[in-house]
Amino acid sequence: MEIGIDIGGTFTDAVLRGQDGALLSLKVPSTPDDPARAVGHALSRLLGGSSGRPEAVRRFLHGTTVATNAILENTAAPVGLITTRGFADVIELGRMTRASNYDLLFGPQTPVGLVPPERRMEVTERIGADGSEWEPLNGAEVAAAARALEAAGAKAIAICFLFAFLDPRHERRAQEIVRATCPGMAVSLSSEVDPAPREYERSCATAFDAALKPVMSNYLGRIEGILQDLGIGVPLQVMHSRGGLLGAVAARGKPIRLTLSGPSAAAIGAAAVLRGAGLQDGVSIDVGGTSADVAVIRGGAPALRMDGMIGTFPVRVPTADVLAVAAGGGSIAWIDDAGGLRVGPRSAGAAPGPACYRRGGTRPTVLDASVVLGLVDPSHFAGGELALDPQAAAEAIEQEVAGPLGLGLREAAVAIHRVINAVMAEAVRSVTVARGTDPRELPLVPAGGGGGLHAYAIAEELGQTRIVVPAAPGVLAATGLLDAPLEHDAARGFGRVLDDLPDAELRAAIAALVAECRAAMETEGVDTAGTETLLTASASFVGQGHSLEVPIPADTDAPGRAIAQGFIAAHRAAYGHARQAPVRLVSLRVVQRLRAPVIDAVSSAVKAAARSIRMAVIDGVAQEVAVVPRGSLAAGEILAGPAILEQDDTTLVVPAGWRVTAHPTHLMMERAR
Repeated sequence: MEIGIDIGGTFTDAVLRGQDGALLSLKVPSTPDDPARAVGHALSRLLGGSSGRPEAVRRFLHGTTVATNAILENTAAPVGLITTRGFADVIELGRMTRASNYDLLFGPQTPVGLVPPERRMEVTERIGADGSEWEPLNGAEVAAAARALEAAGAKAIAICFLFAFLDPRHERRAQEIVRATCPGMAVSLSSEVDPAPREYERSCATAFDAALKPVMSNYLGRIEGILQDLGIGVPLQVMHSRGGLLGAVAARGKPIRLTLSGPSAAAIGAAAVLRGAGLQDGVSIDVGGTSADVAVIRGGAPALRMDGMIGTFPVRVPTADVLAVAAGGGSIAWIDDAGGLRVGPRSAGAAPGPACYRRGGTRPTVLDASVVLGLVDPSHFAGGELALDPQAAAEAIEQEVAGPLGLGLREAAVAIHRVINAVMAEAVRSVTVARGTDPRELPLVPAGGGGGLHAYAIAEELGQTRIVVPAAPGVLAATGLLDAPLEHDAARGFGRVLDDLPDAELRAAIAALVAECRAAMETEGVDTAGTETLLTASASFVGQGHSLEVPIPADTDAPGRAIAQGFIAAHRAAYGHARQAPVRLVSLRVVQRLRAPVIDAVSSAVKAAARSIRMAVIDGVAQEVAVVPRGSLAAGEILAGPAILEQDDTTLVVPAGWRVTAHPTHLMMERAR
C-alpha cells in the first residue's frame, strides 16, 4: 500500500491506497507550531485499523508548505552571501520594474531582510562573459569572509559569482574553502541552484536555497524519525515544485525545489482526475482553509513556468503554474473604511480558526457563512473530526457584517459567499482569459474542503458547463502525490548564440546532464532502464531579456537547428510573430522521470446511507434541498439539483439547473439542457 500526506494551512490531508486501488482518506487539524506533529497524527490514524500494517507500506509521499512558509514568514535560517567584488548590492537593487510603483506601504520587493548588508561579503575573482577566467579566486578572502559571516550569526552561506553558470570552478573552490573554514555550515552555489543569466534572480534563488537548508534538513529529519518510530521502512519522498517527487537526500541538497510543493501536488491530482474522465484539458481550483490554488491542465498535465514567485520575491525554479489567492474557508469577512464588504486576505487559519470552531476565533469567515446558509452540516464537518457551532457562526456574522451593513443574517452570509466567489472566479480568469484561453471550453475541477461549495458559482460566473468532481476532492493534493513521478532534473547555462555553438558541444552537454540525472536516480535505487528522459532548452532572440522554453527531440542529430526552429515556432505561438534573427541559447535542461505505478481505482460499493431534506440557501434563495451521501450514489445514477452531496472530506452544492452523473472514479456535474 501507499501513503500520501499533504500539509495545508488548516488541515493536513492523508490518503492510504491499497493494492486493489481502494482509498482510505482523512483530515486532521494542522499544527502550525510543528507541522511534523500533524503528519504523525495522520499516520497513526491511518495505520490504526486492522489493515494498517507498517511493513506493508511500499511508498510514503509527502507534500509540504514548510519551505514556502519559511520564506513568507521570515523564519528561514540567517544566511550570508559571498559574491564577486563590486556586486554585493545586486540582491538589494533588484529590478527596475516594481510590483506597486505608487504604494508607499507596499512590502519589500527585494529580500533585504534575508541578506542584510552586514552579511554580504565581496571577494576577488572574475569569470568573464565568455566563460574564461579574467581574475583568479582569492582563497584567503573567501576564508576571511566565511569567518566573518559565521561571527555575524549566519547559519548558511550562498555563493553567487558573476557568470558562474558558464564556469563554476570558482564557486566550487569557494565552497571547499568555506566548508574547511566553517565545518557544518550549509552552503549553496548559484551554478547548481540556478545556472542561468540574470544576476538578481540567481542571487535570490541561491540565497533562499541556502536559508532553507537548515530548516528543511531539520524538518525532513523529523518526518524520517516519525516513519522509523512507526515501523515504516520505506524512504521518504517529497513533492517538488514542478510536480515530481524527490528522495529526502536530494530534497535536502536543493530545498528551493520544495517551494509550492503542496499546490503542485493538487494540480497533479487534478490532471489524473481529468484523464480518468477521458479529458486532457481543464482548470482546477483547490480551496483550502487559507487559500485557493488555481492551475490550468493541458495535455493531461499541469502547465509549467520557469519564473515562480514566493510573495514579492522571484524564485526561479521550474514550477507547476499555480496561482494562489487568499481565498479560503477561513478568509475573514470585514467592513472597510468606505463601508464596503471585503473577504480576505486575512485568514483565521487553523488557530484560532473560524468562529464556529469555538477555539477562540470571533471573526466571521467564509465557513461561518456556509454554516449559516445550511450548506455545511455542523455535525459532519471533516467527517465529524470537528463539530461546528452554528450559533457562534451566526453571532460573528451578525456582529461584524449584518449589523454594520443593515442586513439580515442570511443576506449577510449570502453577500460573503458572493464576494469570495467573485475573488475565486477572477483568479480563474487570470490563468485563462488573461492568457488567451476561453474558460468556457474547459471543465472545472474543484478540490479542497471548500471547492465543492463554490464550484457551481465559479462555473456560472465564467460560463463553464462541466464540473469534474474527484472521488476525494478534499484530499486531492494528497492523492496527487500518489500519481506523481519520481523526477530529477539538471541544467546548464550558456548565454551564447546558437550559430556559434557546434552540435558536438551541445550533444556533449546534453550527455553530461543525462549522466547527472541518471546518477541521481541510481542514488534513489531506481533502475534507469524504466525512466523517460525529456530535453528542453531556454532560448531567446539576441537582445531579448526574457526567454521561452523549447522541447528538444531526443533523437535529433542537430540539436542547434532543432532549438532554433522550436524557439521561432514557440515565439510565433506566444506572441503572434517571429523574425529571422540570431537565436541565443540561454540554458539546457534534462529531466529524467520514473512514472508512478498505475493502479486502477475501484468503484466503491454503494452504501445504504439515508438521504434527507434540509433547508439551505442556494443562489440567495432559501429552499428545501435533498441531502445525499455521496457513497449512496450508484454508478450511472443521475441526480438533479437542487441537492447537497456530502462526504467526509467535502460538500458539493448542486443548484437547480445542474445535474450530477455518478462514475466509478468521479462525478460529472453538468448544466441541465
